[in-house]
Amino acid sequence: MSARRVVVTGLGTINPLGHNVEETWQNALAGKTGVGPITLFDASDLQVQIAAEVKNFDITKYIPRRIARRYSRFEHFALAAAKEAIESAGLDLERLDPYRIGVVISSAIGGIDVLESSTILLYTKGRKAVGPFIIPQLMPNGASGVVSIHYGLQGPAFSVASACASGNDGLGTAWHMVRSGVVDVALAGASEAAICKVAVTAFDRIGAMARGGPDRRDAPRPFDKNRDGFVIGEGAAILVLESEEHARARGANILAEFVGYASTSDAYHITAPHEEGQGAYMAMKQALESAGLRPEDVDYINAHGTGTELNDVMETRAIKRLFGDHAYKVAISSTKSMTGHMMGATGALEALFCVLAIRDGVVPPTINLQEPDPECDLDYVPNQAREMDVRVAMDNAFGFGGHNAVLVFKRYEP
Repeated sequence: MSARRVVVTGLGTINPLGHNVEETWQNALAGKTGVGPITLFDASDLQVQIAAEVKNFDITKYIPRRIARRYSRFEHFALAAAKEAIESAGLDLERLDPYRIGVVISSAIGGIDVLESSTILLYTKGRKAVGPFIIPQLMPNGASGVVSIHYGLQGPAFSVASACASGNDGLGTAWHMVRSGVVDVALAGASEAAICKVAVTAFDRIGAMARGGPDRRDAPRPFDKNRDGFVIGEGAAILVLESEEHARARGANILAEFVGYASTSDAYHITAPHEEGQGAYMAMKQALESAGLRPEDVDYINAHGTGTELNDVMETRAIKRLFGDHAYKVAISSTKSMTGHMMGATGALEALFCVLAIRDGVVPPTINLQEPDPECDLDYVPNQAREMDVRVAMDNAFGFGGHNAVLVFKRYEP
């Protein structure tokens, strides 16, 4: 059977910029930041006191409290994003074959916040203080599990864990499933809730995080000469993927076509990226090849752009190598400058941004970019959104372990 075309028909998210897609998108275009003082725990004794938290989230708007107590924060986020994605796609699940719907909701770290709190309880109050739902609350596949259970979706359901590339690899895996005919529909994306004391401390010990007190407002600073690390974020983003045939048969509103995906490994270092971006270069190259596109066809790149010293230069070098002269013509932005780094969920939210850029003909900015690094001399759409025709958009995600995953979206043309 020839490969089927895969389209995007629904979007859902909850993140530091908003509790739904349109709120998030308008805040991103306005260049607002989701970064602020950490409130989820007492960070007064840490050198890192800022994060991009999801504020005022009430899971009982989505599920009853008695059920919510069984699930962890990253699973709550997944349920909220899945609900919006399903509704925006107009999916009538009662009329569809549940075995033809897949769920691939990834997470890099899963319920690390639950692991931290449960460990404290165990060593301070004893074993009886540890709840019976701890394992399903912390396992990375928990988000896919609770969403598939909640909606009765019985096709393949699992999580992909590839650090900060998890969301992109999950979306790419779902793309293959729809494309090859394993399923007709897939809910795909990622969820993360890793803002807890142990995670913030551990990432800071690596030297990867922007430091500062609760009043700091200029972080992160991707591609800026004075960048000093990433800011941890949280949230979820889910896309509804369908075969073109299935979407058109039910009269769905098609937002974009998902045309390419590739995944590579640096095989270089457990945390540092390859200095010349060899793996990133190959992932972008292979993603475009899988889409049947050339580098000069790309209008917009949502960069990994973490704001760390090594990543921004590496990614810039990889883009220059692949795109040549066109590297200076393509619009590039790091939305992590506003959302923070949502770990495994970041790539999924950035895929959502790529779809919206195609839909609306506007690309979000890279905020906090005041003094560009001389080695980062491309067009990073500094500080203000830009109206432009976006026909092809690329989403880059690179993670610890040397994982690289790149997605390509295109304006849908029947």
